[in-house]
Amino acid sequence: MTVSTPSAPEIDPVIDHEEPSSPWGNRDFRLLWLGRVVAVLAIQIQSSALLWQVYEIARRDHPIQEASLYLGLVGLCQFLPLLAFTLPAGAMADRRDRKHTVTLSLVVEMVCAGSFLAMAMHGNPPLWGLLAVAALFGAARAFLAPASQAFLPMVVGRKALPAAIAAQSIAFQTGAIAGPALGGVIVGVTVPLAYASSLGLFLLAIACFILIKTNGKPEVGPKVSPVELVREGLSYVWKTKIVLGAISLDLIVVLFAGVALLTPIFARDILHVGPQGFGLLRAAFGVGALLMAFWLSRYPIQRHGGRWMFAAVAVFGICTIAFGLSKIVWLSALVLFIGGAADMVSVNVRQTLIQLATPDHMRGRVSSVSMLFIGASNELGEAYSGVAVRLLGPIGAAVFGGAGALAATGIWAKVFPSLRKADRLS
Repeated sequence: MTVSTPSAPEIDPVIDHEEPSSPWGNRDFRLLWLGRVVAVLAIQIQSSALLWQVYEIARRDHPIQEASLYLGLVGLCQFLPLLAFTLPAGAMADRRDRKHTVTLSLVVEMVCAGSFLAMAMHGNPPLWGLLAVAALFGAARAFLAPASQAFLPMVVGRKALPAAIAAQSIAFQTGAIAGPALGGVIVGVTVPLAYASSLGLFLLAIACFILIKTNGKPEVGPKVSPVELVREGLSYVWKTKIVLGAISLDLIVVLFAGVALLTPIFARDILHVGPQGFGLLRAAFGVGALLMAFWLSRYPIQRHGGRWMFAAVAVFGICTIAFGLSKIVWLSALVLFIGGAADMVSVNVRQTLIQLATPDHMRGRVSSVSMLFIGASNELGEAYSGVAVRLLGPIGAAVFGGAGALAATGIWAKVFPSLRKADRLS
């Protein structure tokens, strides 16, 4: 079966054959692609630095279980603004100038990176200050993603749109994969350097979007209230079961089995390898995912997409359990490497399914719903992990999370048969 569904409106098949089929000859697309890569890199490097810094500060005065709660607060402070603003941001992306929205969001994120840098250089920053800036950063991210994804079809022609969508996904995954790995290495040198690197990358991303000449104002149809726009987006996701299943599976799996928050705890207090070991653990997951991304770009999955996705999620859960039980740093790094590769397979299939099942005129709103779920799985997942560590300890939290991912694999395969049976990724 293909990923399209009867309930999904089809994109207009009329193609101007004079348009190029590859987006890479388009100067504005190259700028957009580069801007997206460096922005995601900046976000991930900053996240690594913030997690390590908050945990170091909290451990000065609290035992491991209580200190982990502060890591959970980092995720919660970023998730609450995402929860409040992401859906309205998706509606705004279908009404307002998308390029201006992206640029302004990046400016706010650059200011946040500068604030983190200033506090890190102070030597003893207050935790409340770090959490306040994290909340502002979360609000900016809520507006960035929907506008950025909805701006893409305006930059490239219809004929180049499928290739541009794939390239946009690769840009995001490249930054999301390389960012934590690079961030862990830089934090191993010094935390202020990590924030300074993020600041410079945000500045580069802003420059890329300023140089784009394409008009970012969308064609606005009959006036519809923002509430109605949000309702239409949610209704489409709910009715399109492949999209709903793919998005919700990501939410549940990363909520339970995400290991980003656990790596500083294991590096410092379980494996006793310090910031250098923290960098190794962060890098291992990212390198595994990055190598798998290169493999998939050369040998893409073309058949049995649903089966590949569910198998990859199961492997990811098993690796999370193994990470929790390991007492040897090289073994911990190895299972994270395998888990990163499995996660890349799952992400690749999920994103392809969502993109191919979503018509162009719904991209801003569907992107906002996807972003909300991703934000919940990451930021809310960090809050959940902090509570789980408090109740179960770090080892128990990792084992329980991996078991939860395995359980979700079986449940989602049964509840969303169309997702399990998805065959050709075309």
